Amino acid sequence: MPDSALPDGVERREFGGETRLATRGPPVYGEPTDGEWRAWDPERSKLGGMFELGFDTGLSGGETVLYLGAAAGTTVGHVADFAGPTYAVEFAPRPTRDLLDVAESRDRLFPLLKDARKPETYAHVVESDVDAIVQDVATRGQATVANRNARFLADDGRLLLAVKARSEDVTADPDDVFTDVLAELDGTYEVLESGRLDRFHEDHLGIVATPR
Repeated sequence: MPDSALPDGVERREFGGETRLATRGPPVYGEPTDGEWRAWDPERSKLGGMFELGFDTGLSGGETVLYLGAAAGTTVGHVADFAGPTYAVEFAPRPTRDLLDVAESRDRLFPLLKDARKPETYAHVVESDVDAIVQDVATRGQATVANRNARFLADDGRLLLAVKARSEDVTADPDDVFTDVLAELDGTYEVLESGRLDRFHEDHLGIVATPR
């Protein structure tokens, strides 16, 4: 992937003789560091995997981001390192406690203990016209979540969605699941790019889309 496709604030750096993606910020999950830079592990981050696989995310750095499914902050910590205001929605209290720790050293990261399936519960906090929605929600109805949150996305914004097939239907063929998800997104989004993330995340599909 050409470095020109990486946002400002995301670079390839050497860690122990290996060239890896990196952002500037305090370490979060035991990742290697080199000065102020920390490695971004694509095997622990769907968005990191999308960057490594050469997806054209449309991100240039400094964007306002709504992150759905922030969990303990592994990926959203990297996002907040290079983005602008980053709203991190997580439903489960336990990982949210870890997310609060990540946010302590990142003044652009705003954790929200909310359910991404119910965007009306945080509509009073999240500004409209965000530049990007990053979604990694391991629940049934992942396309529904993306469609419901489209209300926040700018007309030229980007949805960066990682679909986990096993969360939709553990018995179904992942390709069938992905076809159904893409069909459900079609009424709300124009899909610009999609591809399997299996090199880093088995039975996951990465999607880049923009509002219709």
